[in-house]
Amino acid sequence: MMRIIIYTGKGGVGKTSAAAATARRLAAMGYRTLAMSTDAAHSLSDSLDVKIGGTRKNIEKNLDALEIDIIQEMETRWKEIEEYVKLFMLSQGMDELSAKEMAILPGMELIAALFHVLDYEKNNAYDVIVMDTAPTAETLRLLSFPDVSQWYMTRIYGLFKKLVALAKFTIGRFLDFPLPSPAVLKSLEEMNIKMAEVKNILQDPKRTTIRLVINPERMVINETKRAYSYLCLYGLTVECIIVNRMLPDDAGIGYFKEKLEEQKRYMEMIHNAFDPIRMFFAYQLPTEMMGSEKLDELAITIFGDSDPSIVYATESPMRFYSEGDKHILSLRLPFAIKGEVELYRSHDTSLIVQVGSHKRNIDLPLVLKNAELLGAELKDETLKIKFGREKKNG
Repeated sequence: MMRIIIYTGKGGVGKTSAAAATARRLAAMGYRTLAMSTDAAHSLSDSLDVKIGGTRKNIEKNLDALEIDIIQEMETRWKEIEEYVKLFMLSQGMDELSAKEMAILPGMELIAALFHVLDYEKNNAYDVIVMDTAPTAETLRLLSFPDVSQWYMTRIYGLFKKLVALAKFTIGRFLDFPLPSPAVLKSLEEMNIKMAEVKNILQDPKRTTIRLVINPERMVINETKRAYSYLCLYGLTVECIIVNRMLPDDAGIGYFKEKLEEQKRYMEMIHNAFDPIRMFFAYQLPTEMMGSEKLDELAITIFGDSDPSIVYATESPMRFYSEGDKHILSLRLPFAIKGEVELYRSHDTSLIVQVGSHKRNIDLPLVLKNAELLGAELKDETLKIKFGREKKNG
């Protein structure tokens, strides 16, 4: 079973260095390892000090690397969809250059990364994939995509099928845009099926976990708290936190003494917020960590002699259970505020949970298909949604 370790955090905290160091350590221990970057502004090449690009490249024994190139992905994976979107834009009066740019839909690079993971899982290509992601906001888009895209894709695919059926009767006389070809419909259907498979991999805590990289700074701590809450919303397991760029206790006097006092205050905030999550500490690290020797030093600083592939937490933030004559959906939402949480029953088998600007479409088990939504309560950082045994009529 392939292990997937996803590093994320606020921009500039050192997550690329942590991911690259982890990948090198794993490869040295004999694991077939892939370091993958999903950040549009790739820095994995800089960290490994090797030019990588959009095609898998062998770095050394047991270690490959890949930086997702969306142009290359569109030309190889979704040529039919790209051509259709471009043709549609041209039909609406857009010039050819703009139409080609518009064919690269928002989030396609994220889908490409997830589909690579799916391919490697099926082909047993690697033991571990270490994913270096974009700053937190973009990463949340990537990790929420399987839920969101499945919801939209099902509806878009249904709409296109209806349009094709309508065209048989109107012979296209009332349509001022091109209809999707069978190849386009097939690509959309395959994409939807693959997204369901990707979702299962991402939400299996025995295979996929998140590692949050953080610095002892107020803004970084606050953003990491929000990210943690949203990651739980999407059913993803945060297994550990790497506190990067720590000053050692014997850092000195003067300026460093003041920084040490500040660091102690922020470390108290970090422990209060995230305990009992497993924490690792990396001391006195420069802004740039490039090259094999520095990365290997970083790996030792963080992990010591331990195996970085260890899964430090396997509890999913979401679970279903029964309580008396009620069904309960329990969803851990650390740091969520009551007024930020909203619920929508989209239809009998689906529930939308929104926390702030982030929402998740949750597919309910069949036992809740006809169940009545009785209400919800946010208490002790956990949202409990209660369902009756059977929906009442009228």
